[in-house]
Amino acid sequence: MTGGQSHGHVQSHGHRAHGASRTIALFGGTFDPIHCGHIAVSQAAQRRFHLDALYFIPSSRPPHKSKQLLAAFPHRYAMVALACADHPAYIPSLAEAPDGAVPHVFYSIDTVRRFRKEHPDDHLYFILGADQFLEIPTWHNYEQLLDSCDLIIAHRPGFRLDALRLVIPPDKLARTSSSSHDPNTIALRKTKVHLLSTVTSHVSSTEIRQRREKHQSIRGLVPARVEEYILGQALYR
Repeated sequence: MTGGQSHGHVQSHGHRAHGASRTIALFGGTFDPIHCGHIAVSQAAQRRFHLDALYFIPSSRPPHKSKQLLAAFPHRYAMVALACADHPAYIPSLAEAPDGAVPHVFYSIDTVRRFRKEHPDDHLYFILGADQFLEIPTWHNYEQLLDSCDLIIAHRPGFRLDALRLVIPPDKLARTSSSSHDPNTIALRKTKVHLLSTVTSHVSSTEIRQRREKHQSIRGLVPARVEEYILGQALYR
């Protein structure tokens, strides 16, 4: 994910009364396509952090993949919406939808700021993979992003928390760790970085696209509704 145009989120799900604090997470990416690994991450995050809502935010043009040919945004958004259909707390978002013919480059910090402004009373998390976090020093205004919300870092078994510390500027770390009792949390001055260690899925969007190119089955790699959509629209062929 990456953002800042004035596109609204799809918010057809119930919300609490104005002013009531919720716990929400932003899960952005190209979702080309969204797959069962993404759902596994979101379910693990929802269980651990008791999320009231989880916004899936397909990006029209993430800066780190600006040269990659992506499936059209309407297709990727439609697949996200289908994947969210069976999960009441999952909300497909148009926060990074394209504005006009030329896709806008979105930055995560702008999208987080926008949600912070629109949901000032909510506790905000930002979900990303461990590989992405290790590259976070290359992100636009990444130090501000670290200050803006708690981060949930999804990883595969065997990943070490120490690897995450290496890319965090020392002045961002809390002087005394208030979360020393939790070996999966790094306390920062303003926020926290949480390691989500329960994710074991090895599915990737690249593998799914490659399987489609080879006319191989993708059953079980994507939600059933998404598989039906991909086949019906003849995507990734």
